[in-house]
Amino acid sequence: MVEVVNVVGSGFLRREFDLSVVAEDLGSVAEFDPEKYPAIYIRFSDDDPLITVYRTGKFIITGAGSIGELHEMKEELMNCMSSTGIVSEDDLEWFKVQNLVCTTVLGADLNLSALAIGLGLEQTEYEPEQFPGLIYRNPDFECVVLIFSTGKAVITGSSDFDDVEAVADYLKQELSSLQLN
Repeated sequence: MVEVVNVVGSGFLRREFDLSVVAEDLGSVAEFDPEKYPAIYIRFSDDDPLITVYRTGKFIITGAGSIGELHEMKEELMNCMSSTGIVSEDDLEWFKVQNLVCTTVLGADLNLSALAIGLGLEQTEYEPEQFPGLIYRNPDFECVVLIFSTGKAVITGSSDFDDVEAVADYLKQELSSLQLN
């Protein structure tokens, strides 16, 4: 089973902003400190994903627990900014999922040195002195997989959940054929 733990999305509003004015208009949900960072941080509640809005009109949403929650946050942002007159619904030029961070369990007690050889040294990086996991990059998938000796894996770098599931299934089949788990 593959579990989504973080979804990142971005969008573009067809206008530039005076961030100090926008932060003032949005009130308590917005934080703007140009000395710290040249963007507005927006969080509707403590548990919500973080929305970062830039002067250029680009915005990024991080920390959503699902693709659905990501789209809900985009809608909440658009509703909040349009209800205060900052933007109109027509100002949203595009919005898309940029990255999924997912976890899965591939097996238990994996020998990562043997796995690096079995998966192919050209597709793996394993330097336990630098990082305790094996880094796997298969050119057939847009994901990067971090595999740990416990059998747990983190899959990231894709915007497509089907691709994430495909690489997880592929790795489980490879482990089975290599008899490493």
